[in-house]
Amino acid sequence: MKLQLFKTLWGHQGSLLQAIQQASDAGMQGIEGPAPTSPEQQEILLEALAEHNLLYIAEITTAGTYVPERHASLDEHLASLERKLVLSRPLNPLFITCLGGCDAWPEDQSLEFFELAMEMAMSFELPISFETHRSRSLFNPWITQRVVETIPNIRLTADFSHWCVVCERLMDTELDVIEAIAPNVHHVHARVGYEQGPQVPHPAAPEYEYALRAHQGWWEMIWREQIRAGFGFTTMTPEFGPDGYLHEAPFTREAVGDLWEMNVWMGEEERRHFLEFSSDLDQ
Repeated sequence: MKLQLFKTLWGHQGSLLQAIQQASDAGMQGIEGPAPTSPEQQEILLEALAEHNLLYIAEITTAGTYVPERHASLDEHLASLERKLVLSRPLNPLFITCLGGCDAWPEDQSLEFFELAMEMAMSFELPISFETHRSRSLFNPWITQRVVETIPNIRLTADFSHWCVVCERLMDTELDVIEAIAPNVHHVHARVGYEQGPQVPHPAAPEYEYALRAHQGWWEMIWREQIRAGFGFTTMTPEFGPDGYLHEAPFTREAVGDLWEMNVWMGEEERRHFLEFSSDLDQ
């Protein structure tokens, strides 16, 4: 199995062309982000991806952006998904990663959403993977495990950093849950969370090495399941981002680091980590 890395468009300040060039220069295999809404931007994206031989993962948020509209109905979430699937399909995405549903829903409503969303994505002939994201239906480990038990063929995008802050602890206390859902994980967002937040100030900082190593252990659990399932490659998006995630100095609001540098470091670290993991398996 090979590791494929993707550049997130979340927090990218430049143009699509600049994002694609950055991904190519960093040796990444593609980009991940929402589909452009205009035909002109879609054409630019398609041509640039082809020129650099890069792949695309489409990101979809239902009924809102990263946080859902609190009182949006199930039908509104599905209508939002359908609109964005229409936008994403012409771009030939590798798959859809979806921030779907709402944390305030009863579990039966979330289950209905996932089942209908999977049917809809199938009608577009697009694989769909649902992210373990705060404010969404998969916001904590135990709900996610129950969803997987009820819908065994659901695919997940694992971002364990969200669970760290929701649960106020590292997920080393919930390894049984990670083991239970690992066969369903299709994609990984590589951001390092800790007990009090979804993003450490910098993943290379020695004071947060304990959190980095914990996440890497959880990702290895996923890789082992993907190898057992016969995956030819595994996908990962380093996803350190802005919007309150990036730490800032008080008063001046000066950022403690550069997001792209953090994500490049994270990608290089995971290349190293994956090679080490693979060589250990071969011994």
